[in-house]
Amino acid sequence: MASVLVPARFNGPPASGQGGYSAGALAAHVDGRASVSLRRPVPLDVELEVRVEGDAAHAFVNDELVLEALAAPPLATWDAPAVSLEEARAAAARFASPAEGTFDHCFVCGRARHDDGFGIYLGPVEGTDLVAAPWTPPAWSASDDDVVLPEFVWSALDCPGYFAVFGVAGELAFLARQQSELLRPIHAGVEYVAVGRPLGCEGRKGFAATAILDPDGGVLAHSEQLLIAPREGMSHK
Repeated sequence: MASVLVPARFNGPPASGQGGYSAGALAAHVDGRASVSLRRPVPLDVELEVRVEGDAAHAFVNDELVLEALAAPPLATWDAPAVSLEEARAAAARFASPAEGTFDHCFVCGRARHDDGFGIYLGPVEGTDLVAAPWTPPAWSASDDDVVLPEFVWSALDCPGYFAVFGVAGELAFLARQQSELLRPIHAGVEYVAVGRPLGCEGRKGFAATAILDPDGGVLAHSEQLLIAPREGMSHK
């Protein structure tokens, strides 16, 4: 039986899996491009049963749907202005912990994870609607040939979308859907640029596009996302 397990180390909110990591783990069960929806918070250190039917994969815990991956058409080409490493470093210096500390321990963007996380601290790029940060993937995120594993690329693509739409203002929101395209290998130990841009809002829904750029501005991977702000009084674990 196929399964997905998100180790506790790879959390986003304190008690649930980081959205991009969780989505990328399930996307591996779909041939070709996949759009992954998060139907509920992803439990940590719990084996999820994966059921594959044709070009779709679903992950369940106790017969409750957690994640859904569906075959998807190509994403629109990333067409935002290039962001240099210098601009990304300056943007990261403007990073502010968002949403009353909800993501302080996110392994991708949480300040409390400076020793064992990705350290992608996104801030606004002056004169644009972009957010950006430098990212040097650690060795533990890569295979033996130093190529970063797909689920970690999905992870790094997740948080820039949140910051682009909600995070700079400190508003709370969670990933609901992500589609990623990995175009070229990303290597551990190399400094890249993680960047996000807002695509609009509809009520509690926010839309974003994100990318990982090489030092020359080339697009190595990109994604599009749907994020949802919870209703007042709701929480997400």
